[in-house]
Amino acid sequence: MQALVIVAHGSHLNPDSSTPTYTHADTVREAGVFDEVRTAFWKEEPHFREVLRTLESDEVFVVPLFVSEGYFTEQVIPRELRLDGFDVEQWDSDGTSADSTTLSATDVAGKTVHYCGPAGTHDAMTDVIVRRAESVTGDPDVGPGFGLAVVGHGTERNENSAKAIRYHTERIRDLDRFDEVRDLYMDEDPEVDDVTEFFESDDVVVVPLFIADGYHTQEDIPEDMGLTDDHRTGWDTPTEVDGTRIWYAGAVGTEELMADVVLERARDAGADVGDAVERVREATRRAGAD
Repeated sequence: MQALVIVAHGSHLNPDSSTPTYTHADTVREAGVFDEVRTAFWKEEPHFREVLRTLESDEVFVVPLFVSEGYFTEQVIPRELRLDGFDVEQWDSDGTSADSTTLSATDVAGKTVHYCGPAGTHDAMTDVIVRRAESVTGDPDVGPGFGLAVVGHGTERNENSAKAIRYHTERIRDLDRFDEVRDLYMDEDPEVDDVTEFFESDDVVVVPLFIADGYHTQEDIPEDMGLTDDHRTGWDTPTEVDGTRIWYAGAVGTEELMADVVLERARDAGADVGDAVERVREATRRAGAD
C-alpha cells in the first residue's frame, strides 16, 4: 500500500488558510492512485506529529505544500515527523533543487517515508503560475501584450525564499510567452508597491507565489499596489493603476493545477501514480474553462 501525506502550514487566525490543501488532497484522492491520502498542519489539526500513526500503508510519500526550502521543510517537518537521520545535505540542493530522500520514522514501525522537496520549487510550479495568469484573465492564450509579475514575500532570514521566485520567473521568461516577466517582493527590492514602474506593458498580471490567500495576498499586496485604499471594499479585476491595467490573481496555491505539482513530487520520489498527472492536468484545465 502507498499513502500520500500533504503537509502545510495552516493558521490559527485564518480559517481559509487550509482550504487549498484540502482541495488539492481531494483532487489527488479522486485520482485513485494512493490507498490513503492525508493532510497535516503546523498550526491546525491534524498536526504533523500525529499523521504517520494514522496510516496503514508501508510506503509513505510526504509532500510539503510550501513555497520554498527553509526552516519548515528542513527543520520543523522532519523533526515533527520524527524522520530518523534526516540531514538537509541529503537533498544536495542549491536552494531550489531538493527532490526527495528516503527515511524511516522513529515512532512508527515498518514504514518507508519518502520525504519530498517543497511543491513550490518543483518545475511544474512554473506551469501553475502561467495557468493562474490564464485563469485571472479568462484567456488560455494570455501572453502577447501582457507583462507578468511573480511576487514573493522576500526576507533576509531565508535567501531561498527569493530564489524560488527568481527560479520560476526565469523559467517563464524563457517561454517567451509574455512581453515582460519580473520578480517582485513585499519586503525587499524590487518592491511590488511600485509594480507599474517596472513594466511598459499596458496590461500586467500579478501572481503572488503564496500557498493560500490571507493577510498578505488579500490585504497588504492589493493596498500596496494601489488596487484599493481599503481591502474591505474589494477591487475590480483588472484595476487601472497609473495607466496600467493590473490583473491581480491572488495566491497561486489556490489554483486547481497545484494538485498536479503534488502528484509530480510524489512520482519523482517513486510513487506509482499511473496516468494521474495527465488526468489531473486535463480535469483542472476543463474546470478552469467552465
